Amino acid sequence: MSAPSTLPVVVVPVFNALEALDACLAALDRSLPPGTRVHLADDASTDPRVPDLLKAWIGRTRLDAHLVRRARNLGFPGNCNAAFAETGPADLVLLNTDTVPAGDWLQRLRACAASDARIASATPWSNNGEIVSFPRFVAPNPLPDEPWRLAKAAARLTPRYPVLPTAVGFCMFLRRAALEALGGFDAATFGRGYGEENDWCLRTEAHGWRHVLCDDAYVAHLGHASFAALGEAPGGENLRRLNARWPGYNERIARFILDDPLREDRARLAEALSAAPDEALQGDLFR
Repeated sequence: MSAPSTLPVVVVPVFNALEALDACLAALDRSLPPGTRVHLADDASTDPRVPDLLKAWIGRTRLDAHLVRRARNLGFPGNCNAAFAETGPADLVLLNTDTVPAGDWLQRLRACAASDARIASATPWSNNGEIVSFPRFVAPNPLPDEPWRLAKAAARLTPRYPVLPTAVGFCMFLRRAALEALGGFDAATFGRGYGEENDWCLRTEAHGWRHVLCDDAYVAHLGHASFAALGEAPGGENLRRLNARWPGYNERIARFILDDPLREDRARLAEALSAAPDEALQGDLFR
């Protein structure tokens, strides 16, 4: 097992979404080794209960947790960029508050990144992860009742780390060297959010970096909890901006979906899930 000091920093951008945030923090306590660095970046949440929840959690968690509250709302890309600067020089994993990580997900993302120094990002399986969704491809599968069962089934697999056309932002490992070489998210173009991680992936890929599926890790994802509070939705103007900068992007994603190169990988995960006895899968690591 990796020592906490060798693991990436977990960066959690926060904006309201109290119930999802509470569940995410509880999942971090269950799944991370004591002493793991967690950086909470509160983007000036307007729900007055959020700061109290964050402070109370920091006071009781066994993790090495730090909280920064923005004086004003920066939008998701701007908040992330500030957090990137606050956590240097470590590699990091950007984790949305509407996720429920399980098992040894962080250690597996680290091992995935260590397999190739040119991996700029790695994304785990999820129920609601677009091109990394399981069991149904590019579909918002329901949040599983027991995410640890999926995580530990994935951990039974010998990883292949297949290449992705882009990371998926609900949970993504980011290599510090790639951030230093190409910069962070384009907050000026993508404003409050959506499309910034795709743009970053395309920029880094153009300079020889790779983006992969960490196919032996799993993180459950509710989907869009923070942005729903702002009345934001995927696509729209930001998707138009992304395609204006990268004219072949839509065609590339459509081709990936049509070819479905992850079909065999989903089948392997389904087989591991059905073959694993429940008693061998029970519980998260640090519960």
